[in-house]
Amino acid sequence: MGPWDKQQLRAFIKENNLVTAQDAQNALKDLFAETLQEMLEAEMDQHLGYEKHVVKSKQTTNSRNGKRKKKITSEYGE
Repeated sequence: MGPWDKQQLRAFIKENNLVTAQDAQNALKDLFAETLQEMLEAEMDQHLGYEKHVVKSKQTTNSRNGKRKKKITSEYGE
């Protein structure tokens, strides 16, 4: 996914009802958090060699036995 064009940015602003700079920062923080979560889940899939809830292709005794919340600190906050 590359940079957004003006039309996409306007749609994002409208969809999220962004009025202030703080609104925009909060929306970006949420977007960043969701993206980072997806990246971490994909990394786990790669590391274990199978996707979550897919046991047919599982070729290891390693398993997903729970998860914990983690705090990631970035320029957007926690």
